[in-house]
Amino acid sequence: MLKKLPKNNMGTSNLGWLESRFHFSFAEYRNIHNMNFGVLRVLNDDIIHPKSEFDMHPHRDMEIISYVVQGEITHKDSMGNSETLKQGEVQYMSAGTGVLHSEYNLHESEDLRLLQIWILPPKKNLPPLYGSYRFTPEQSKDRFLNIVSSLEGDAQIKIYQDVNMYVSKLTQEKSLEFTLQNDRQIYFVQIEGSSLLDSMQLDAGDAMEITQETKVCIKALEDSHFLFIEMAHA
Repeated sequence: MLKKLPKNNMGTSNLGWLESRFHFSFAEYRNIHNMNFGVLRVLNDDIIHPKSEFDMHPHRDMEIISYVVQGEITHKDSMGNSETLKQGEVQYMSAGTGVLHSEYNLHESEDLRLLQIWILPPKKNLPPLYGSYRFTPEQSKDRFLNIVSSLEGDAQIKIYQDVNMYVSKLTQEKSLEFTLQNDRQIYFVQIEGSSLLDSMQLDAGDAMEITQETKVCIKALEDSHFLFIEMAHA
């Protein structure tokens, strides 16, 4: 079953320095009927304007992935990590027993756009993890790039939960096909451009819940940039 989630139906917020589109109930967008999709608890499409920041703040018992769409993110945390990541690069943190961190757009003039993704961990009070990976544009061109997996998986970035996260930049008119196991489901995000999933069109900002399917065919109607999270049924 394919369930399209148009971007115009999602929650939004504009704090001046930060513009957000909320796929699930979060911050200024409160919706008890839209709390999660399986173990996916939060997916925020954030634009952080130049010289702005999320100040140091706490997290615990959550696995957090930041995928940089545009600009640069500078991260600092209470574990002593500090680095700047650019377009297409990924930062992750399993907060576990508790971590403080901050996120900055230190650029003088360029917006930072990123997807902030929160995954529920398999249990509480796990040891904190932090890391990042600098993927190259060629790795996701016209193919699925597995950017996140479980500890038993094959991705460069590994978290505790049983999920796989993929990105692709698919050239106009090209197609890819993804096969699902019987007990798996997908949350799909069209980041840029537009795609046809089977017979349903997604434009930039739209999302789709994919359940009870054995495969899905993705065709780029124009140059297309997308991300999806494959996980067990809830």
